[in-house]
Amino acid sequence: MTQTDNGDRLTRRMPPALDRLFDITGRRTTVAREVRGGITTFVAMAYIVLLNPLILGASADITGARLDAAQITTATALSAAVMTVLMGLIGNAPLALAAGLGINGVVAFQMAPTMTWAEAFGLVVLEGVCIVLMAASGVRERIMNAIPMPLKTAITVGIGLYIALVGLVSAGFVTRVPDSANSPVPVRLGEGHLSGWPIVVFCIGLLLMIVLVARKVAGALLISIGITTVFAVILFEVFGVSGWGRTDPALPDHVLGAPDFGLFGNVDLFGGFVSAGPIAATVFLFTLVLSGFFDAMGTITSVSQEAGLSKDGKVPGMGRILFVDGAGAIAGGITGSSPNTVFLESAAGVGEGARTGLASVVTGGLFAITLLFTPLTTVVPAQAAAPALVVIGGMMMAQCRGIPWQDSDYTIPVFLTAAIIPFTYSITNGVGAGLISFVLIKTFTGRWREAGWLLTILAALFAVYFGINGIEALFS
Repeated sequence: MTQTDNGDRLTRRMPPALDRLFDITGRRTTVAREVRGGITTFVAMAYIVLLNPLILGASADITGARLDAAQITTATALSAAVMTVLMGLIGNAPLALAAGLGINGVVAFQMAPTMTWAEAFGLVVLEGVCIVLMAASGVRERIMNAIPMPLKTAITVGIGLYIALVGLVSAGFVTRVPDSANSPVPVRLGEGHLSGWPIVVFCIGLLLMIVLVARKVAGALLISIGITTVFAVILFEVFGVSGWGRTDPALPDHVLGAPDFGLFGNVDLFGGFVSAGPIAATVFLFTLVLSGFFDAMGTITSVSQEAGLSKDGKVPGMGRILFVDGAGAIAGGITGSSPNTVFLESAAGVGEGARTGLASVVTGGLFAITLLFTPLTTVVPAQAAAPALVVIGGMMMAQCRGIPWQDSDYTIPVFLTAAIIPFTYSITNGVGAGLISFVLIKTFTGRWREAGWLLTILAALFAVYFGINGIEALFS
């Protein structure tokens, strides 16, 4: 059967309007794959509905006020639902958005103690406005296109390592050494060795997933997550096995739970400049913009490459994708969930075949349902979902084959980018280190014009970013 005949058959099997909206035939996918990918992405990132309340709820603002966990849960699910659906409809990309890990810690532990929660969320809204303006003007896309392909590939590789490490740590397979200052290594295997049924669940899930992926079984990741979740529930409910970490695989007492929208619209746009002072507030805003900008850039680039949507290093419809991503920060401030950004776990859905925005619509729809069924989000433990991150991370490492390791201009910048991302748990740090080293190499070998003025400015901004605490202390 020819490619054209196969495409015609795919078109006949779906509503024409759906095919036109998402270009399902043109991207060589099917509705079933998109639905499966959307579900898989949701399962892989649903933990944010639980984790975000833990992070934002762990800190008090300048008045001593703490956020209500139920309200944060609602805000997290609401913003993820709305922005992920918009990404599907406007950006037509299999990218899901939710409250960004890391940047929510900045809001909770750096900003809130110096201002009220409303003022902190006001700065989050301003961050989103800055990013949207950069996207609308084309500046953000121009910056993304200016970064050399080897560095973009290094970002993908680094994120693959990052995803895998997050999965290993979440499952307890890798843990931090309690007194790492007196230890030759900062992390270790389990508690020095592997033990306990939760680790067994993770290992079974990982091995099962590896086998299913190797055999090219449709829905391999989702099947493995489902089987290991059932196993975990039996261990917990029947045999009383503990040690699951943040989420016990416990059957909920009730299924339905009414959403609490108490944080919605609790925003003070400019009050933070008074409470924290203009310099400190500007530093916070600069940090939010820079982190949100490059974390999303790295994730969008890597997931798009993994999905085969990137052409000559550029992603079709990037302007629309970046616009929605920027709007996600605004939504995060308005809802009270902290800045929303594209999630690395979108790669899990891509691994299941997602190639269009239909998958994002499915993921967003499931987040919307979560608003009513929040008790069910506690069922899937990290040990059941984490294997997907490890497997997807391994798949993303395959991008190494496209890196020109023999070119000395890229060897160290690529290495720094790929290594620093997982070592520091920050995409932004890796991108910054790679760009600074690349511009330095070009400059001190007499070829500064090859780096270009845009990358030179970015490198300087990253130098400010890395030294921001010293600069703040200098002017305080």
